[in-house]
Amino acid sequence: MANEDDLEKVESQKFIHLTTTGRKTGKSHTVELWFAARNGRVYLSHEGKETDWMKNVKKNGQVSFEIGGKNFSGKARYLEEGTEEAWTGKVALYEKYYGKATREVIEDWFSLSRLLMIEVP
Repeated sequence: MANEDDLEKVESQKFIHLTTTGRKTGKSHTVELWFAARNGRVYLSHEGKETDWMKNVKKNGQVSFEIGGKNFSGKARYLEEGTEEAWTGKVALYEKYYGKATREVIEDWFSLSRLLMIEVP
């Protein structure tokens, strides 16, 4: 299993393939998402209604994921709005896909989104 150092090598990839454990079935559930990695953490966001993968994380935060052909595991959790770690995630995600912006633009972009973070051991 890859580690934090390996994460730095794949952080420029566009997609993550996140696998959660189904909260009802117990079966693996994999989705393709945009992501950003910073300081050994992976940030994810979703706008709108809570999806199955998000509900699965709420029930069981142990996840596995693949980026650029490397496999990782970690503990995922929701980030609280207004915290420094939520701001770090917003900036990491926005800058990766859209470039630099003001705080106002970034906060507006994520105004309807929930943020999650995966800590990689």
